Amino acid sequence: MPSLKSSYPLYLANRAITPNQDLVVTDKFTGKPATRVALADPAMIDDAIAAAVRATGPMAEMAAYERQAVLTHCVTRFQERADELAYALCIEAGKPIRDSRGEVTRLIDTFRIAAEESVRMTGEVQPLDISARARGYQGMWKRVPIGPCSFISPFNFPLNLAAHKIAPAIAVGCPFVMKPASRTPLGAIIIGEVLAETDLPEGAFSILPASRNGADLFTTDDRLKLLSFTGSPEVGWALKAKSGKKKVVLELGGNAAVIVDRDSDLDDAAERIIFGAFYQSGQSCIGVQRILIHEDIYDALRDRLVRRARALVSGNPLDEDTFIGPMIDEKEAERLEAWIGEARDAGARVLCGGERDGNMLQATLMEGVPHGQRIRDEEAFGPVAILSSFSDFEAALDEVNDSRFGLQAGIFTRDIHKAMAAWDRLEVGGVLIGDVPSYRVDNMPYGGVKDSGLGREGVRFAMEDMTEIRNLVIRHRPI
Repeated sequence: MPSLKSSYPLYLANRAITPNQDLVVTDKFTGKPATRVALADPAMIDDAIAAAVRATGPMAEMAAYERQAVLTHCVTRFQERADELAYALCIEAGKPIRDSRGEVTRLIDTFRIAAEESVRMTGEVQPLDISARARGYQGMWKRVPIGPCSFISPFNFPLNLAAHKIAPAIAVGCPFVMKPASRTPLGAIIIGEVLAETDLPEGAFSILPASRNGADLFTTDDRLKLLSFTGSPEVGWALKAKSGKKKVVLELGGNAAVIVDRDSDLDDAAERIIFGAFYQSGQSCIGVQRILIHEDIYDALRDRLVRRARALVSGNPLDEDTFIGPMIDEKEAERLEAWIGEARDAGARVLCGGERDGNMLQATLMEGVPHGQRIRDEEAFGPVAILSSFSDFEAALDEVNDSRFGLQAGIFTRDIHKAMAAWDRLEVGGVLIGDVPSYRVDNMPYGGVKDSGLGREGVRFAMEDMTEIRNLVIRHRPI
């Protein structure tokens, strides 16, 4: 069985340092301290940004094969340390061990994709002789690194969502400073351990756990040319407002919906919906929160969902059979329990679950939730989903759009015309046909609209955000 170290450093300009052990990381299931991590202060953050600025030229000058070699080394080391990474994730995030192993696989996939894409930064030759005045002119453009980047990653996928920022930055040659979530910093720190084994230029990376109050420089410092933030909408839009001139990429929240039409395979839909609603205790921005079911199959699918939800195993995330682990902390579980109570008081019916023990909340399904209830209109970010029925498919699309969020949506239908209509009309970043909105592959464009964010992740698409187009015009003269 792997184990955690008694303490972990932070990484400042590629080097591990332990100026303190001020950040206590708890075991999210037991609530007991699991390890300690060094915490950066504003002076260290300032030093890290200065080092990233100095590394801008050397990073940009790295050959594509050199950047690819760094990423390939990471793939190999993550494979070798897979059990250790999964164990650390299970402890610090409370993520069931099977899901933790799955996230390690995605970490590896993301770095592998970045290694492949690092040698594909292509440009374009562009004819400019569109009129007589441009005769003899030829254009071409290429992509160049944008410069030092700032990354702020969340607690729910501390490995893979950090990877979706770090790997593209290395692939294009951008130095970066990262603030991992204070509740789950270990994954990013272990990534730092592996990066420190490579030949990246000094200052190419810093991974700095920091308190929110002391981390303003990640957002406000004009030496940084891009801010990539994943987290809550309230925090994300506030950071954008004070980020100055830098480019901003936001991957924020959602209250994702799935539509189940009357021609669907009910057992298949039920299996996927239960997974989408309750994997990692619902703490996913694309977790299924709203389930819209055609009235002809509503009762039959509702009964299947309730039966499957009741059968889910809750408990210690280290147990192989556990599907529902703890929420990140008791405060979050109390919040969601209160939202369930508000909806019940407003006339909603709890079909199963709804009970809390500390930071463990049962898998909960509800129906009859009125509009205006937070459990419907806001991001639940926990193991709760609400059911409703529809008779008209187009009205169901309108219901999905009746949200301030727009990340992903799922559609179960055998009708290609309805599938295409959903793709055309839904105000989301991604539409999944025959599956839940909770599915993501790490090379696809991923992100949302409305309050769900700005820009796209997915390795190639993040690489585009981390580069700028540099044009070249050549005037040909007769020889």
